[in-house]
Amino acid sequence: MFSVPQSSKSEFLDKARQAREERKGLKEKEKSAIHIQALVRSFLCRCRLQKEIRKEVDDYFQVSETGTSKRNALSIFKIARKLLFIYRQEDKMRFEKLCRAILSSMEVENEPKPDILQDNKLVTLYLTMLVTFTDTSTWRIVRGKGEALRPALMRICENIMGHLNQKGFYSMLQILLTNGLARSKPSLSKGTLTAVFTLSLRPVIAAHFSDNLLRSFLLHIMSVPAVVYHLSVLTPETHDLLRKFILFLSREEQCLDICVCLEGSHTLCLLGNLIHLGYLNEKVLEEEANHFVKDLTDMLSYCQRYVSQKKSNLTHWHPVLGWFSQTVDYGLNESMPLVTKQLQNLWGVSIIRTLFNDVLSKKLESQEPTPPPPQPSTSQNNLPVKNLFKRAFQKSASVRNILKPVGGKRVDSAEVQKVCSICVLYQTALSTLTQIRLQILTGLTHLDDLLPKLWAFICELGPQGGLKLFMECLNNDTDESKQLLAMLMLFCDCSRHLITILDDIEVYEEQTSFKIEELITISSFLNTFVYKMIWDGILENAKGEKLELFHSVHGWLMVLYERDCRRRFTPDDHWLRKDLKPSLLFQELEKGKKRAQLLLQYIPHVIPHKNRVLLFRNIVTKEKENLGLVETSSASPHVTHITIRRSRMLEDGYDQLRRLPVNSIKGVIRVKFVNDLGVDEAGIDQDGVFKEFLEEIIKKVFNPALNLFKTTSGNERLYPSPTSYIHENHLQLFEFVGKMLGKAVYEGIVVDVPFASFFLSQVLGHHHSTFYSSIDELPSLDSEFYKNLTSIKRYDGDVGDLGLTLSYDEDVMGQLVCHELIPGGKTMPVTNENKISYIHLMAHFRMHTQIKEQTAAFIRGFRSIINPEWLHMFSTPEVQRLVSGDNAEIDLDDLKKHTVYYGGFHSSHRVIIWLWDILSSDFNAEERAMFLKFVTSCSRPPLLGFAYLKPPFSIRCVEVSDDQDTGDTLGSVLRGFFTIRKKEPGGRLPTSSTCFNLLKLPNYSKKSILRDKLRYAISMNTGFELS
Repeated sequence: MFSVPQSSKSEFLDKARQAREERKGLKEKEKSAIHIQALVRSFLCRCRLQKEIRKEVDDYFQVSETGTSKRNALSIFKIARKLLFIYRQEDKMRFEKLCRAILSSMEVENEPKPDILQDNKLVTLYLTMLVTFTDTSTWRIVRGKGEALRPALMRICENIMGHLNQKGFYSMLQILLTNGLARSKPSLSKGTLTAVFTLSLRPVIAAHFSDNLLRSFLLHIMSVPAVVYHLSVLTPETHDLLRKFILFLSREEQCLDICVCLEGSHTLCLLGNLIHLGYLNEKVLEEEANHFVKDLTDMLSYCQRYVSQKKSNLTHWHPVLGWFSQTVDYGLNESMPLVTKQLQNLWGVSIIRTLFNDVLSKKLESQEPTPPPPQPSTSQNNLPVKNLFKRAFQKSASVRNILKPVGGKRVDSAEVQKVCSICVLYQTALSTLTQIRLQILTGLTHLDDLLPKLWAFICELGPQGGLKLFMECLNNDTDESKQLLAMLMLFCDCSRHLITILDDIEVYEEQTSFKIEELITISSFLNTFVYKMIWDGILENAKGEKLELFHSVHGWLMVLYERDCRRRFTPDDHWLRKDLKPSLLFQELEKGKKRAQLLLQYIPHVIPHKNRVLLFRNIVTKEKENLGLVETSSASPHVTHITIRRSRMLEDGYDQLRRLPVNSIKGVIRVKFVNDLGVDEAGIDQDGVFKEFLEEIIKKVFNPALNLFKTTSGNERLYPSPTSYIHENHLQLFEFVGKMLGKAVYEGIVVDVPFASFFLSQVLGHHHSTFYSSIDELPSLDSEFYKNLTSIKRYDGDVGDLGLTLSYDEDVMGQLVCHELIPGGKTMPVTNENKISYIHLMAHFRMHTQIKEQTAAFIRGFRSIINPEWLHMFSTPEVQRLVSGDNAEIDLDDLKKHTVYYGGFHSSHRVIIWLWDILSSDFNAEERAMFLKFVTSCSRPPLLGFAYLKPPFSIRCVEVSDDQDTGDTLGSVLRGFFTIRKKEPGGRLPTSSTCFNLLKLPNYSKKSILRDKLRYAISMNTGFELS
């Protein structure tokens, strides 16, 4: 019975849904119609606008074509903007006309933009209003009878200034100054700048220099980049501002508040302005020196917190501070050169003389001048000094006693505290202003007498002077100790910089700044200081300032040590530590003690050279054991066999050895020689034949005739030839040579190969050091070229007159080739400003750039055999001794002690007695060296003595010539032992087998015959035969 109502309900719902859908459809149609209409209207509107613009453009160009006057740039800019807005393919002709109009307008003198001109007029108007209504001096109403009104009117002016301050007056002036001055060319006129500064100063004066107004003035006006630089030209009244600023900032909390508000970039600008004010007000600076130094140190220390050593996501690049972890205002970058110029006043002569007055005012004790040692009369010795660093290179006129630690000055005295705080200031500047660090160091070394007098000051500190005081400071964390250490650190940094930039003439002959005897005293102090820091365990736990101090002291120590290695100025054993027992050091190294490792890493020169060589040999032996290259009871090392044709020794050696793995080259290599007929030569290689092969290979590759290596002029030392590229595979050959030389050093085989010291420095990696100077190494390549370059440095006139360019012309196999030292160098003249750069670029080119690829290949091969860390314990001359043996005289007693006899000879045999007597009494040192080379192929003895000569030095009695010699027999041994001769051997010469270090000596009947034959043999070099 409920079916009817149910049916009617569903019909009703269906009808309602249909009605709803119909309404929805109608709405969508209506909406679509409106959207279509809008699109059509928009299209029609755009078409109409485009038509109007095209008509306007056409009319403009039609008028331009018919008119006689050319349109200016502003009108063309407006019409161009419209045309480019509606540009389509159909507008090509119009665009062409636009281009013609633009080119035509370039000949018209364009008017300034009206809006900029209007702004300038408005700024001038507003500033005039403000200047007028903040001071009554120009008001006519107060003149004469109106004088009584002045106090009331002044109160009105003060109220105006107070109202302006509340409305952000200083912020607006800061924006105006920054926009006008923080650019390469300031846009503010002198009048405008004077008005702005006058306006900014009036509220401060009216408030009698209250803290609040001084704070606002410092934050908003004095932080504008180089504002004092621009104002110094106008010289406005300063109202003793510097003193007030210094005293305001001397309160630590106020200085910190200013720094926090300004952040890094603007703090630096404030710093520059304060320094410039100090430069302009020398009297105030002298009176308030302590506060001035404290203020600058606090501000630099604040910036230093945010100076980072490397780039990261949190750092920004700043042209003076480097990587900086605060936000950098890049809008100030254009004005940074001027800010830097202001900062440079801090290390200029004027401020340095004012601040270091207590140090510089003391005279160094004079003594009677002693005549200098006679020097060769060359033109360069008479040339006056004038170069980039100006008087930092001039010879000190005073002759003084040698400065040594004497002690006697209390460290808590006001004078010492003041000097220490000044040193802290400059040390903070060095670590904060990272991008101009070299400028600071150069400025501090500008005065010849500052560093010697600072050293004299250091010598007087404490009861005993010098070392003991500073070692005590290392163990204390007081502010006083930190300041004393900062003074030492500054002294080391500056002195190291000075010694690095001085050449040998200035250091040794002219003795600029420091006398040689003082350098000896200073180097002894530095050596002991570094040794104590390491050996007493201070360095192991050093962080922050102590670690920086260590690197400063160690840096200068190594500069002095390396210069001493190049040209000796210290006495014998100067660098050794007598209280260090090598046996104890080696024990600690075995146990892995940190201090022993650090000592070997930083100052290996305190250990005697022979002990270091012994350590090197032990390291090599350990590696051989680890690689399984040493024969043991349980295993034999892998042996590599190679066959070498004697006529093609270099080619066969290169082909067979270059493909070998490094460990195989380090291992045992057996050589079999084949003669020209293809027959194997007699002889068993027990390292002897390989030694001969190695010596012959090295002799061939280092022969200048092959043009892989050249010899230096004068002392004929070897270095890679710049024209080695004539060999097709020259770089592979250099790598092979490096491996062979490395193998010789690895096995302890000494080879007579004298390298140029600059090349060995590169092998050791010294040229990567921050303090490496190419010019210092140049004499080892070409002493005459070095003299010519240093004469340019000393040239008193205009270097431009010499007609030099930043290029180097070289005769390469008959053709003149021009090498540019920098891109475009052949068109850049050498001037007085860039001559120091020219000298260093030239030295770098000759010693590095020319042979860069050859040196890299040689080093790659050498280091594949010899770990570079093993050689860090040796200086350049010591590495040469490692390669070529000791340059000391031959110790005949040591040679006798380690000689092995064969063929019936023995130590008491009369021929042997004659031999040793001839060598000691009849032969001179040069002939003894020739004798050693005759037998071993090297004129120098092994570094550790003849006990380490492999194979051992041997003498054998021979009866017949080498081609008939079949070795020792029982009969020949007996005849040799009892001095029984088959026949008189007087016509035969001694011979040798260098591969076995073997001397073959006939059984001569007379001592005179032995002497004459031996002398002839060693002079004619008749040895080098294979047994």
